[in-house]
Amino acid sequence: MPTFHVEMFEGRTIEQKRKFVEEVTRVTCETLGCSAGAVDIIITDIKRENWATGGELWADKA
Repeated sequence: MPTFHVEMFEGRTIEQKRKFVEEVTRVTCETLGCSAGAVDIIITDIKRENWATGGELWADKA
């Protein structure tokens, strides 16, 4: 069973997340030949203040 863990900045709408998981599931099933019920996707919304790249918080980026 493929399981995807996706971390992204918060702020996406439920509609965007719904479309995302539908498409990832569809492509996974086409590629791996599994059923949709075998695909798990876990989305974790991260605040920009809790993510840093290159020593700088994303909350501080312009």
